[in-house]
Amino acid sequence: MVVNAAEPGEDDPGDLPEERTDPSTRLEGWRRFVEADPAVFNLLPEQQWRALSPAMRDSYDETRIAYHSELQVVRTSVVKEIAHQGRLLTLLNQREHGARRGMIVSGEWTTGKTTALKQLGRLHELRVRQRYPGSDRIPVIYLTAPPKGSPRKLAMEFARFLGLPVIGPRHNTIDITSAVCQVLIEARTDLVLVDEIHLMNHATSAGEDLSDHLKYFTEHLPATFVYAGINVEQSGLFTGIRGSQLAGRCILIRTGPFRLNAEWRSLIATMEGTLRLHRHEAGTLVRHSKYLHQRTGGMIGSLSHLVRAAAISAILDGNERITRTTVDSVRIDHNSESAARPSAHSRRAAG
Repeated sequence: MVVNAAEPGEDDPGDLPEERTDPSTRLEGWRRFVEADPAVFNLLPEQQWRALSPAMRDSYDETRIAYHSELQVVRTSVVKEIAHQGRLLTLLNQREHGARRGMIVSGEWTTGKTTALKQLGRLHELRVRQRYPGSDRIPVIYLTAPPKGSPRKLAMEFARFLGLPVIGPRHNTIDITSAVCQVLIEARTDLVLVDEIHLMNHATSAGEDLSDHLKYFTEHLPATFVYAGINVEQSGLFTGIRGSQLAGRCILIRTGPFRLNAEWRSLIATMEGTLRLHRHEAGTLVRHSKYLHQRTGGMIGSLSHLVRAAAISAILDGNERITRTTVDSVRIDHNSESAARPSAHSRRAAG
């Protein structure tokens, strides 16, 4: 969690240890993610802000920059739907002795798949902790499908999450898998999240082997499996018998760009409400909702990058407000920049 800068006269927060973000694909990193409170920052009153010494002003601004750099999760309709369907599946599967049902989240880049997947896991783990306080359960596992994956690589991803010392060259795939399953059963794991599932292509022999091993985990763990990947319908995931079997056991939720409608404007308003700038005029970004949709193609990831980068730029250049000019100066991902018509950069080049 990002904390507020010290009040004038207090210790310089710049002397505090640097905060680091551990990967969520490791147990300790995942637990920190689950336990982290949303970032907070309260702006100083005008008079106190103006009275800051140069050193305190630098420290104050650095803390604001850190605050704006942290992703503020917005509960969009898609995030809510994935959380709802995920909870239904965990409840349906809790006494299931046969094939358990799962879920696949599919969509384009920067449409919030990973954010929604991790929020589902976070909410589930918090509910389990509330129900079983003080227990040593590991309710949720979060991992990414290994690139050019193999059964051994997949088993090692599980083992690395748990911190198991069973990934040396002398341990074969069966040894690692057995150890992982034993730990997860004892830890009462009941939700497994697998990201980047588009890397598993059933049209290849390697993809088939990886799929078979993942299926082994689903059959030997009393858990609900939820997957996320980029346009999985076109990735080969549903190819062949294995793909048909997976499609028959999983519901599919698609993510995509937002339409230029009330939800898009509400999304912008929510992000604008998180800004901590001394001169920003409330409602400015909402008034530019059409332009922001054009710049980002309605992609939530691109919008988040654009707003947060513009806020940091406003702090660095001392303007303390986001304007159309500020937003024009921010470069975002190539897909969004290429699709924007006319793009801000093209207009500047023409001028």
